[in-house]
Amino acid sequence: MTALVVVERPQSWPLEIPGTEVVAASDYLTNPRFVALKRAKVFNLCRSYGYQSAGYYVSLLAAARGHKPLPSVMTMQDLRQSALVRIASETTELLVEQTLAPIKSDRFVLSIYFGRNMAKRYDRVCRALFNHFPAPFLRAEFERTDRWRLEKLRVIASHEIPESHREFVIEQAKRFFNRPHTQGVQRARYDLAILVNPDEVDAPSDDKAIQRFLRAAKKVGFDAWVVGKEDFGRIAEFDALFLRETTAVDHYTYRFARRAEAEGLVVIDDPESILRCTNKVYQAELFEQNQIGCPKTMVVYRDSAEEVAAKLGFPCVLKKPDSAFSAGVVKANTEAELAEHLHQFLQESELVIAQEYVASEFDWRVGVLDRKPLYACRYHMARGHWQIQKAVSESRRLYGRSDAVALEDAPKAVVDLAVRAAGLIGDGLYGVDIKDVNGRPLVMEVNDNPNIEAGGEDGVLKDDLYLIIMQSFYDRLERRGQEEGR
Repeated sequence: MTALVVVERPQSWPLEIPGTEVVAASDYLTNPRFVALKRAKVFNLCRSYGYQSAGYYVSLLAAARGHKPLPSVMTMQDLRQSALVRIASETTELLVEQTLAPIKSDRFVLSIYFGRNMAKRYDRVCRALFNHFPAPFLRAEFERTDRWRLEKLRVIASHEIPESHREFVIEQAKRFFNRPHTQGVQRARYDLAILVNPDEVDAPSDDKAIQRFLRAAKKVGFDAWVVGKEDFGRIAEFDALFLRETTAVDHYTYRFARRAEAEGLVVIDDPESILRCTNKVYQAELFEQNQIGCPKTMVVYRDSAEEVAAKLGFPCVLKKPDSAFSAGVVKANTEAELAEHLHQFLQESELVIAQEYVASEFDWRVGVLDRKPLYACRYHMARGHWQIQKAVSESRRLYGRSDAVALEDAPKAVVDLAVRAAGLIGDGLYGVDIKDVNGRPLVMEVNDNPNIEAGGEDGVLKDDLYLIIMQSFYDRLERRGQEEGR
C-alpha cells in the first residue's frame, strides 16, 4: 500500500522517511494521479484541520477515494464534541490521576506526538488518548480541582510544535512510519494485523501458529505483522484484522473489532460474532428457535432457580453467560452444590444457563469458515476431570489430549450439524463443540476465535490450514474491491 505524507509545503517538510512520499496538499486534492490511486495510507500533516480547510478536505477526499487517512474526518469531528472528550477523560481518569499526581501546579499541558511524549513517564496517558483519537499531533490540557481532569484535547498542526520539540518529533515520526520488515521489500497488495497478547494464559494460538499465520499471509499477498493492545489507534492503517486473543464484549478485543469494522477493515472475529458467541443465553435461545440438537437446557433467573433440579436432575451443569475455555462452567452433583453455585452466578448476572450433564470421553470440535467445514478435532477430557481443561491455578492449566481427524473421517452428522449451527452465527471462523451421544450429535456451544495451535488443529491440513484462513481474508478484500468498483 502506498504511504503518502501530505503537507502544504513539501519543500519545508524536514523528514525523509523510507517508504513514504511527501505530497503537497494541493496536489493530493486535485492531481488526477492521486484521484486514480486505488490504495494508499494518507498521513495528513497539514497546518490546519478546521472545517473546510485544506487539511479537512485531504482527510475527507482520502476516505472518498478508499484511502486510509490519519487523522480521519471522524477523529477531527469527535475532538470537537465535548461529550466524547469527557468520555475519554472518564475512561482514562485513574491513569491520569496516577501519572499526574507528582505535579505541583493545578494546570498541565501535554504534547502528544504519534502517541508519545518527550518524557516517557507520560507515554501511557499519551497512548491512551491517541487510541481514542488517532491523530499525529495532539495537545491535551488538564486541570486539577478535587482531582485531575482532561479539560481540552485538540489536534495541532506542525507549525504549533515548539522548536525544542522538533528533534523528538522527527524521531517519533520515523519510528511511526518505519516498519523494518518492509524496508527494501516490495509492498504487498494488502496489510493484515494479527492481534495477540503474548501474556495470555489461554491464548487461542501459540507462537508457532502465529508464525505460520504470518508466513501464510505473505504467501497469499499480505504484509502482515502482530499488533497488541497498545496499537488500537493504528488499526485504521490496515486492511484486515485477525483476532488471535480471547474475545469478550466488555474487553478491548471487542473495541478493536468495532473500530476495525467501522474503519472498513475485513475483521475476524467481527463484532456481531463476538456478541453472539460470548453469550450462552443468546445461543440457548438461538438453538431452541432453530431446532439445533443440544443437551436439555434452562435459562435460569432468581425466580426459577428452584426448578432446576426437578427439570434437569443431577448432576447438572451451570454456565455463566460469558464463560470461555471451560472457565465459568461448573458441575453440581447435589442440591447443596446447585444452590451454592446458583447463588454465586446470580450475583454476577441476571440469567444463568443450566444444562443436563452429558458424559463423554471427548468432544468434537469442528472448525467452520465461510459456512464450510474446515477441520475436525477430538478434544479428550483432562485426566481425572470432566472437562477438556482443568484450571490448576491462574497461570497453569491441564489439558486432555487432542487429535486432528480428516473431515471425511468425522461423523457426517457431526460435521453437518456444526456447519448448520455456525451458519446461524455468521460467515466467520468458528469452533463448534459437539458431543456424539449414541449416534446423536448435541451442540454444546459455538465459539468465535477457536483454538488453532501448531501440532493440534492443523494436524491434518498442516500449513494449508493457515493458507485457507489467510486466503479467506484476501478473497473478502478482493470481493469488496470489486463491489466498490461497480
